[in-house]
Amino acid sequence: EKLVRSYEGDVSRLVDVCRQAIVFADSPSLHRCFTAIARDPDVALCRLKNRMHHRYDARVTGGYRDVCLNLRLETGETRRLGLDQHVFEIQLILMPFAQLKNDEGHARYVAFRNSRGE
Repeated sequence: EKLVRSYEGDVSRLVDVCRQAIVFADSPSLHRCFTAIARDPDVALCRLKNRMHHRYDARVTGGYRDVCLNLRLETGETRRLGLDQHVFEIQLILMPFAQLKNDEGHARYVAFRNSRGE
């Protein structure tokens, strides 16, 4: 769906095929994790979506909030394996939003996003 709707079939633009979430009890813990990732010299930050920012319009995501990072690992090992250009996604999520992000909740979000043509 997203590949056709948003990326006109360009597979190279898909950056969430390899995705994982880290769930936090509170905002300071989430912030410490983000800071550690941002300071890691082996990590390249390709894109940041801060849906936790106070100016973010949560109506766009049906009230859902997280910090979404698209990253690349740039180490000797990833270069040797030809993986240093592979982009992956990490979602930093507060517990209340993670609890809502079950199969039914995600299905509602996808329907909401699709209705917006995103």
